[in-house]
Amino acid sequence: MSTTPPPASPAPPSGALHPAPALGRCTLVGAGPGDPELLTLKALKAIQAATVLLVDDLVSDAIVAHASPSARIVHVGKRGGCKSTPQAFIEKLMLMAVNEGENVVRLKGGDPFIFGRGGEEVEHLRAAGVPVTVVNGITAGLAGLTSLGAPLTHREHAHGVLFITGHTKPGDAGPDWRQLAATARDARLTLVIYMGVSGAAQIEQGLLAGLPADTPVAIIQHVSLPRQRHAITTLGQLTATVESHQLASPSVIVVGDVVRGVEAASAPSAGT
Repeated sequence: MSTTPPPASPAPPSGALHPAPALGRCTLVGAGPGDPELLTLKALKAIQAATVLLVDDLVSDAIVAHASPSARIVHVGKRGGCKSTPQAFIEKLMLMAVNEGENVVRLKGGDPFIFGRGGEEVEHLRAAGVPVTVVNGITAGLAGLTSLGAPLTHREHAHGVLFITGHTKPGDAGPDWRQLAATARDARLTLVIYMGVSGAAQIEQGLLAGLPADTPVAIIQHVSLPRQRHAITTLGQLTATVESHQLASPSVIVVGDVVRGVEAASAPSAGT
C-alpha cells in the first residue's frame, strides 16, 4: 500500500522574511585627562576594537590615534562656553550605530561618570534595550594636583574630597558655595571644582563665607598635557590670579590645605 506524501508548505514570497540586523554594542570609555600613557589597559583595548568612535572635544589626538585605521571617527565636541553638539543628537548617533551592528565606543575626557554625562547616556541606551559597558578613566581633578606632587586627601589635612561642578545648566541655581565652605571647614575636606574658572568671582565670594582668605588654592589648566600650566594662590586671590595668569577652560580648581604640599620648584608654573 503506497502513501502520498503531504504537500510541501508554500514558500514565503521573495523578500518577505529578512533576518534582524545584528545588534552591536556600546562602551563608554574614560580617556583620562589627556596624556595617553594614563589610559587604562581596558580603555586602550576598547578603543582599538571599536568600529565607531564618538569622541569628545577634550580627548587628545594622541589617544584617538590608537583607534583602528578602519574605524569611523565622529567628533562630537562639548565644551563649556563654546558651540557644542547637542546631547540628544549624540545619544541618537550612539543608538543608530549600535542598531547597525557597530562596536561603538563613546570616548570621553576624564571619567564618563564624573561630570561626563555618562549617566544620561547609559539611561538612554538602556531604555532602548541596549546593554552598556563602562570603562573608568582617571579624572582631571585627581591627576591635576597629583602632577604637582600633592594629594587630595591626607590624614592630617584632609579627611575626604568633594568633586563639584562650577558650571550648571540654564535655570539651575548651581552649588551653594557658602554651605560647601562650611562643610569643607567642619569636615576637613578638599574641594575640587571642575569648570569653575569662568565663575571664579562667584565661587571666591561664596567660599569666603566659610573658609579663611588664606586657604591655599591650586588652579591647573590642560591637566597632564605638555601645555599644562598652573598657579598656586589663596582663596582671597582666586579671581585675581585667574585673571592675571589668564587661566581658562579646561581647568580644575583645588581648594584646601593639601595644596600646601605642592612643591613649586618641581613643576612648571603658570606662564612658563
